[in-house]
Amino acid sequence: MDMKMGRKGMGFVAALFLLAVGAGAQAPMSHEEAHQRAESLLKQMTVEEKVGQMNQASGAALPMLGGQKPDSLIVQGKVGSILWLTDVKEINRLQHLAVEKSRLHVPILFAFDVIHGYRTVFPVPLAMASSWDPSVEEQAQHFAAEDARAAGIDWTFTPMVDIARDARWGRMVEGAGEDPYLGAAMARAQVRGFQGAAIGPESILACVKHFAGYGAADGGRDYDSSYVPEELMRNVYLVPFHAAEQAGAATFMSAYMDLNDVPASGNPWLLTEVLRKDWGFKGFVVSDAFAVSSLQVHGYARDPEDAAYKAVSAGLDMDMASETFTHNLPGLVKNGKVSEAQLDAAVLPILEAKYELGLFDHPYVDESKVDAVLDRPEGLALERKIAARSMVLLKNDHATLPLSTGIRKIAVIGPLAYSTRDIEGGWTVEGLFGGASKSHPVTVLAALKERLGSGAEVSYVPGPALSRLYPSMFDQMSGKKPLPPPTEAEKADWLAKTKAAAEHADLVIAVMGEAADMSSEAASRATLTLPGIQEQMLEAAASTGKPVVLVLENGRPLNLLWASEHVPAILEAWYPGTEGGAAVADVLFGEVNPGGKLPVSWPRIAGQEPLYYNHNLTHEPEDRPGFTSRYWDISSKPLFPFGYGLSYTTFKYSDLKVSQKSIHVNGSTEVSVAVTNTGNVTGDAVAQVYIHQRYGSASRPVRQLKGFERVTLKPGETRTLTFPLGQAELSYWNPQTKAWGMEPTEFDVWAGGDSTASLHTDFSVIQ
Repeated sequence: MDMKMGRKGMGFVAALFLLAVGAGAQAPMSHEEAHQRAESLLKQMTVEEKVGQMNQASGAALPMLGGQKPDSLIVQGKVGSILWLTDVKEINRLQHLAVEKSRLHVPILFAFDVIHGYRTVFPVPLAMASSWDPSVEEQAQHFAAEDARAAGIDWTFTPMVDIARDARWGRMVEGAGEDPYLGAAMARAQVRGFQGAAIGPESILACVKHFAGYGAADGGRDYDSSYVPEELMRNVYLVPFHAAEQAGAATFMSAYMDLNDVPASGNPWLLTEVLRKDWGFKGFVVSDAFAVSSLQVHGYARDPEDAAYKAVSAGLDMDMASETFTHNLPGLVKNGKVSEAQLDAAVLPILEAKYELGLFDHPYVDESKVDAVLDRPEGLALERKIAARSMVLLKNDHATLPLSTGIRKIAVIGPLAYSTRDIEGGWTVEGLFGGASKSHPVTVLAALKERLGSGAEVSYVPGPALSRLYPSMFDQMSGKKPLPPPTEAEKADWLAKTKAAAEHADLVIAVMGEAADMSSEAASRATLTLPGIQEQMLEAAASTGKPVVLVLENGRPLNLLWASEHVPAILEAWYPGTEGGAAVADVLFGEVNPGGKLPVSWPRIAGQEPLYYNHNLTHEPEDRPGFTSRYWDISSKPLFPFGYGLSYTTFKYSDLKVSQKSIHVNGSTEVSVAVTNTGNVTGDAVAQVYIHQRYGSASRPVRQLKGFERVTLKPGETRTLTFPLGQAELSYWNPQTKAWGMEPTEFDVWAGGDSTASLHTDFSVIQ
């Protein structure tokens, strides 16, 4: 269940924030007033100045733009927004140019990828989705918004709400996984977190990306084409986007790739038919970086002028970084191919947002107070709590966990155990394009040493550093080069050291997974194996007979076939953020009882991808007697199902009921289920409700998540939870009628702790 979090308890934080940015008691401007003032300003603008508002320039001196800063364009009124800049002094300098030197004194929108925190880095979005608690995302993104706004950032390119059904796709780490219902709940929460109840001086603009179908890239290859039929787009891929739009998201970002042979950044069906006509979106759409100029690369546009024409005609309002609009739109207006009314429609929501944010009244950052906001200690406490709440216990044989603090000899192995850079994950880029980060991440090794004290012996064998075979564009921009792979002699030496450390210890904690640059953009994979010699190190440690605990830091499911059979305890920590190591220790030693659940189906090997629980039933039912697998060489079932996660206690689900066994089309019923903590310690259960439509005008998924709620239960405590099942949950986009609706049919209902729940009831829908 998507529990809407109130804003109680945030008064002190909000007051501190307002003090820091010098906004005083500034009240949010109503949308009506912002609209009127924007209309008035728009009437004073020349065509070139209107096009300027549609140009997002780079704050970094990028080689592809000739290495030039945007100063002269700002003075001419030809820049509406700047991205990739975090140096507060530079932000103020450029803002002074816009406000004091340009003809109409229009302030600039400063935008940045505040994906999961600014200076205080929260767990990656996939991790926060594993909490199955939308308030986690809302709290984290609200705190990130306060940090970013205090530092001069007005707009973030978040949330990423792409459905990801293929773990090979690197950007899975930035979203909420494979399910549209869970994804929609997390999308709404992030929009609320960034923007608040209404856009104002405390907000930063949310930008919902990547519109749309980007997560369905062929082969899981980032930037590759997507081929998604309309019914799948409507029923799955567009659902979280629509939820974010309904939550009031101010902006959308168009995607890079072709969608059904029409590039998303020049796709009228996406940007006009769906977003504006069907959904009524009133904000503005920015392209992904250089996506307008890339319309020529796609073979969709003849030349830059044609690219600008097709993008703006499709409904794109702002060009990110390519300057294609700047150089071509004025000429297109002059020759009559683009009307000035089209420019007005694009620019008006941009100006409205600037007024609502309060930039016309308070355009500058109070540099003397920035660090007072960014270094708030309550952020670290919140981050640690959220990180632990987002972890998923995948295996715990023989009650290996929780650990005793009385243990005296621990061997810690793996290259990620002491990596401050990797524990925060990707897109932790406060200092990447100017400015200096003061984050001090806590690693797992450091946290273990602190927890056990000087009386314990903690040895560490990192193994060879992890390195990509092919560097990304980000590596190239920063000058990072791939490391040579270890020689056979070096491998043998590391494995010998691993085995010796394990033999000397009472317990081995392996901290393994992917380096931060192995997930996120430009980080797709053909395999899902543990990179480097990590699995060999794991095998060497396990061969000693000592108990092994595997802690994963990663942005996608990895191949754990061997580990799932030979390692007694596995904790999925994802990239847990600034206080991540301390949060891992909290879970390992039982101070926090893990309650996270998987937002993805965990494959056995990469060859199963794409893999998702909510597939259709086809030909041979999977529960037919004698049915074993859709493959002959491996089980076609996931290693761990969607919604799965263990606890240090146990839960029982019972008394599943529907309030009405028969309802009319467009009517509703309620499903209730009792959840009991049957163990000896307090813990969190995530009750999940799934449905299946048995027949109708189209094949429907074998199961669909339609309700969830995370609850804390004491030993022996029972709570009965209720979930609505009505038009919103039972309707679907019908490929025959080309419309949303419920059908007279019969539904199965299951409730339990993951997508394989067996507790069942049913009901019918009649005409």
